[in-house]
Amino acid sequence: MMNSANEWQTTLPEFLLEAETLLTKSEECLSHLHLIRNDSDAIDCMTVSLTQLAEKADSLALRAISEFSRHIQYLIANAENPLQLHDQALKALHDCLTLLAWQLELIDTRTGELTLDESEQTTLIATVTLQIPQKDYSYKPQQRLHHTS
Repeated sequence: MMNSANEWQTTLPEFLLEAETLLTKSEECLSHLHLIRNDSDAIDCMTVSLTQLAEKADSLALRAISEFSRHIQYLIANAENPLQLHDQALKALHDCLTLLAWQLELIDTRTGELTLDESEQTTLIATVTLQIPQKDYSYKPQQRLHHTS
């Protein structure tokens, strides 16, 4: 779905500010997990922040960001041992948050388009999946979309 120029002028700056806040919160939770591995509050905070980011991205039809955020959130929520995240798992999650932040900067402020090669997202998701064993890996991003054009 293409967003109108007027819509972008009013909603994109607000979205970017909210997205930055949510990513910062997720990064703070991740930093906390480096110090205290079994902090369920930090894990919950990160999954809630990623879910909120996905919902906000959905509202602007930023599918790549919403699906990537949901996928990361799902992998954390579906972990066999969410309270046992090791250094490699935390690094993989950090790399995902870094990519999300970078992608937010690439949104065209005139058109609202985010043109990107999704291979980096795919590679990072595969890395997270390897580092965080899953209880039941059945995520289907196309089933999660709420907005279609």
